[in-house]
Amino acid sequence: MKFVKTWGLSLCLMLACLPMEAASPKKPWSHGRLKVSDNRRFLVHEDGTPFFWLGNTAWLISERLNRDEVEFFLTREHEAGYNVEQIQVLCATPTFNIYGQQANDASFNFSRYSVPGVYGYWEHLDYIVDMAEQMGIYIAMDCIWGSQIDKMDTEKATAYGKFLAARYKGRPNIIWMIGGDIKGDKGTEAWDALARAIKKGDPGHLMTFHPRGRTTSAWWFNDREWLDFNMFQSGHRRYGQRNGDGDYTIKDNTEEDNWRYVLMSVPKSMGGELDSDVLHPIIDGEPSYEDIPQGLHDFSAPRWKDYDVRRYAYWAVFAGCFGHTYGHNSIMQFMRPGLLGSFGAEKPWWEAMNDPGYHQMKYLKWLILAFPFTERIADQQLVAGQNGERYDRVIACRGNDYLLAYNYSGQPMTLDLTRIAGEKKKAWMMNPADGTLTFIGEMDNSEQSFAFDVAYQQGSDRVIIAFDSTKDYIPDGATRLQERW
Repeated sequence: MKFVKTWGLSLCLMLACLPMEAASPKKPWSHGRLKVSDNRRFLVHEDGTPFFWLGNTAWLISERLNRDEVEFFLTREHEAGYNVEQIQVLCATPTFNIYGQQANDASFNFSRYSVPGVYGYWEHLDYIVDMAEQMGIYIAMDCIWGSQIDKMDTEKATAYGKFLAARYKGRPNIIWMIGGDIKGDKGTEAWDALARAIKKGDPGHLMTFHPRGRTTSAWWFNDREWLDFNMFQSGHRRYGQRNGDGDYTIKDNTEEDNWRYVLMSVPKSMGGELDSDVLHPIIDGEPSYEDIPQGLHDFSAPRWKDYDVRRYAYWAVFAGCFGHTYGHNSIMQFMRPGLLGSFGAEKPWWEAMNDPGYHQMKYLKWLILAFPFTERIADQQLVAGQNGERYDRVIACRGNDYLLAYNYSGQPMTLDLTRIAGEKKKAWMMNPADGTLTFIGEMDNSEQSFAFDVAYQQGSDRVIIAFDSTKDYIPDGATRLQERW
């Protein structure tokens, strides 16, 4: 892998010239460590403060960014509202960083590669974690990518887990990710050994498993003592796009229905499809990325747009996820001139951070945090009459006295306002592309029809918000969402 050094120097000079205000980010762990909520559906801090996971896939940050670029990237992430970075620690044997420093070899004896007085691979990873801490951002560490699990037996996995736990147990901003784009029945013993070694040395940080596309960790690890929350990867395919897969795990023409994976991760006794009695919080850890070809491998295929990544985010969260992870084709691999990009990526990563979908994710976080956090449940009975399919599907959720309904296509719909408390309801319409709010009016406690100010087409998505008129979740006269936490 070759890097063009002149571009790296130019970028550093460019970044140095950018005006940057002194940042004093909020430190979410000041509310205590993250834990699973009492109702087993969300993540909260020890003092009960809500935590809405707004992640980004920064997979190759430890390999491809230097120190100045790390600071620039994480500062921008904080400003855009992201609070979790999903990163790969090891993606190959051996793995190298931008400074040419090696992380590992086939022996997985890390004492060779973390030497006092040497700024090596692991010291650079320490710097990334520390810089993220300054920005109030969690690092979700994928310990070793799934393609490498055949290089690691249980003995090596245990040794690696001990090494990671000892190094990072004292950091406040760590979340552990086992797996890495792989089905859980591949290398299961090694995954278990790695997870248990980390948990033994570091019981204070949460842990999940990052699975292969179109699967959920719940299928293999839902009853494991080390699993704190489930993650699914809805993946990058459009409806009907199979590409000859022989182990397809979902029904025909449901590829984009990421809301279905929430049901796959919920026990049958609680209205889902999972053969288990254990409920864990759930998140889509890898949906379709902005600016990536639909299906990944045909670079001439249409690319996913901002309205697509919005749809994946709102569908997942309104279906019951505790947060969401965004991704961008160029950002996830830190594309720059001089690199041969994967999946047709050409745009430099710093330019990709200006793309519209990247900046629209924060409005979902602000919306969810405007209402009582741990009350929220998915409730499709809020949608009166026959719900639509595919792009016409309305996904709705509610608390005791509020409801949220996401309509992607702009098709008129009817909502049953009697399913939430309140004799009268205030109703608002939100544009998820810019967070703007329009007050619809005060409504009777009955079924109410909603039409939209947009054409029936992609990108016409809107959110209907309704709540007890005696509440002030959204202040009278508001025109745009505001950050609460």
